[in-house]
Amino acid sequence: MWRCLLALCILVSGPVHAAAERIVTLGGSVTEIVYDLGQGQRLVADDESSMYPEAARQLPRVGYYRSVPVEGVLAMRPDLVLASENAGPPQALERLKALGVALTPVSDKPTIDSLYARIQEIAAALQVPERGRELAERVRADVAAAQAQPSTPRRAVVLVNRTGPLLGAGGNTAAGAVLGLAGLTNALAQQAGYKPVSAEGLAMLAPDMIIVTEASVKAAGGMDKLVGNPAVAATPAARAGRVVAMNDLLILGIGPRVGEAIRSLKAAAR
Repeated sequence: MWRCLLALCILVSGPVHAAAERIVTLGGSVTEIVYDLGQGQRLVADDESSMYPEAARQLPRVGYYRSVPVEGVLAMRPDLVLASENAGPPQALERLKALGVALTPVSDKPTIDSLYARIQEIAAALQVPERGRELAERVRADVAAAQAQPSTPRRAVVLVNRTGPLLGAGGNTAAGAVLGLAGLTNALAQQAGYKPVSAEGLAMLAPDMIIVTEASVKAAGGMDKLVGNPAVAATPAARAGRVVAMNDLLILGIGPRVGEAIRSLKAAAR
């Protein structure tokens, strides 16, 4: 009797697939969402961009999500890889799939709607769709509350120092989108992506607020040295003391803590 009922359920609903228990994540916000869904115990590795929460930093790393090493991922024996759609190179991901690795790409565009889609896609892949709906609603409410706080209009730039010239975040970047969510104007909005910013170029932009990542401050040798950089020192932002260090994941991506990013930017803009 019970066997017949089980067979009927399988015919009606399709085969039941076991939930993945050895998961590798590629992308900082992908990893963060897995933890926010209460599924961190299923992770066996992540990538170098996965800096939050602290537990993510304790996992083995398989490289950087934009230059995925096939051997490093395979060594973790994953039964599921959750990858930002920006992960690559494409041939590495195709190689993993050809070798039988279950790989699920998730939305990772520089928009708030992409974040909500990413949460739902990850929750579906982990077979916890209800938790995904709850998390998405919590983030929506947090963003709405953050945006309802008073804001001071500022012309801002986001700068990144990766041991070379200062790079500014232009249009179609997550950093630019976060500025917009906080009611700030990206002074580099007409530029596509990240490009070097010269001292003369930054002076001409005359931003009254500059946001730099914490990693950039460290690479520059500290905030004093960064503010002393001629490209920064000549700006209204430096003269007004509005050069702000911000957590890399908060400003360079749109993740579950985007409400926190909005509040931080609004507070710094006052």
